[in-house]
Amino acid sequence: MSVRLYIGNLPFEVTGDDLNTLFSTIGVVEDAIIVTQPGGGRPRGFGFVEMQDEQDAHLAIEQLDGHSLAGRALKVNVANSRDD
Repeated sequence: MSVRLYIGNLPFEVTGDDLNTLFSTIGVVEDAIIVTQPGGGRPRGFGFVEMQDEQDAHLAIEQLDGHSLAGRALKVNVANSRDD
């Protein structure tokens, strides 16, 4: 079962490909996105990574929460589901 992770405190120059590369060192990444302002504008400083395996997702949290990326400490945890 896949697990969606919230990735916060991202440097604005980081791309979805960068997240994919970083998280792929731990396990299979199904999707990696950076959230931008409406209309495809400036990045908002956070994104989401969907890991294929639940154990890999928890390992990613352990290893990458607080990891320095371009001088910023990442915040990595399981994404909360949105109530629509």
